[in-house]
Amino acid sequence: MAKIGDIVRFLNSVGGGKVTKIQGNLAYVEDEDGFETPVLLRECVVVGDSSAEVPARRPDTVVEAKVIQPSDAAPVPVAVYEEPEPVEETPEGEKLNVVLAYEPRDLKHLSSTVFDTYLVNDSNYYLYFTYLTRSNSDSEWTTRYAGMVEPNIQVFVGEICREDLPEMDHLAVQYVAFKRGKEFSLKSPASVELKVDTTKFAKLHCFRDNVYFDVPVIAFDVVKDDAPCRSVSVNVSALEDSMRGKIKADRVKKRVVKKQPKHDRRSDVIVVDLHISELVDNIRGLSNADMLNIQIDEFSRVMDEHLSHKGQKIVFIHGKGEGVLRNAIMKELRHRYKGHDVQDASFREYGFGATQVTIR
Repeated sequence: MAKIGDIVRFLNSVGGGKVTKIQGNLAYVEDEDGFETPVLLRECVVVGDSSAEVPARRPDTVVEAKVIQPSDAAPVPVAVYEEPEPVEETPEGEKLNVVLAYEPRDLKHLSSTVFDTYLVNDSNYYLYFTYLTRSNSDSEWTTRYAGMVEPNIQVFVGEICREDLPEMDHLAVQYVAFKRGKEFSLKSPASVELKVDTTKFAKLHCFRDNVYFDVPVIAFDVVKDDAPCRSVSVNVSALEDSMRGKIKADRVKKRVVKKQPKHDRRSDVIVVDLHISELVDNIRGLSNADMLNIQIDEFSRVMDEHLSHKGQKIVFIHGKGEGVLRNAIMKELRHRYKGHDVQDASFREYGFGATQVTIR
């Protein structure tokens, strides 16, 4: 295990330097030019102590990430590169193939493991790119990584924990492709947005073998044979508003067999059972995401109906399960319905898996 002052080499990428500090599972490595790179400790190989010189970097490639610290945002890694030697190109590499993948560190403990995020560039082109995320309840994006990836390389762009998943309902990759020192066919810059069912991160069968990885991963095609997957138009906000309105209207039409929700009044408390079997007669043809949207729609409808009733107590029964519905409800309460009192409902009356909201 590397410690402060050690001279290290990177295990899965070219580069290295002196460890200047360690925070959690990250080592900050300073190279000969003074750039500081955050690297996973397990990716560092000790090659000497502080008395040794910083290992020289190969001239063909370098993958250093300098962390910039905005005043009101999380650190965003930014890659800095040296001039490389000519790339060995292949005929199939003239088409862009880009993959975003999540690799679990412990496939047997998905409920607690950390997931490493990689961007794979399977092409003869360099890519300037940004990797961004946002939740369903947010309209603004958060930049997770900004930098460049060389041809035929996969680059580590960060790690996520289970607590990060509620903020990852949408992923986006923006990129510009080019070559160095030679003529090339122009590739159009693109912005690709992907909708994510984050419940899949808890399901073993959703992690599958992939040609780019030695272990099963959750992978998303960003570009397939030069074609961006689900490219987003320039006017993103207008498109999102339009699509959300259409989806909501379609959902209302789809639920013609919707049951009348059972709202039980116990003294001054309204009890709302959000189990899907209480909301629809038949779940055939509904995906997990569809069912979650129906449950959240019912939660929002009840909240909106009682927002003017100060002091009203509402108990939402969501069940224990994997906590997906509860997390979605808590996210709505943090963002859309701020300021109301929230607590676990009485176990004696409602069992595990119920949340009480008091309107303020």
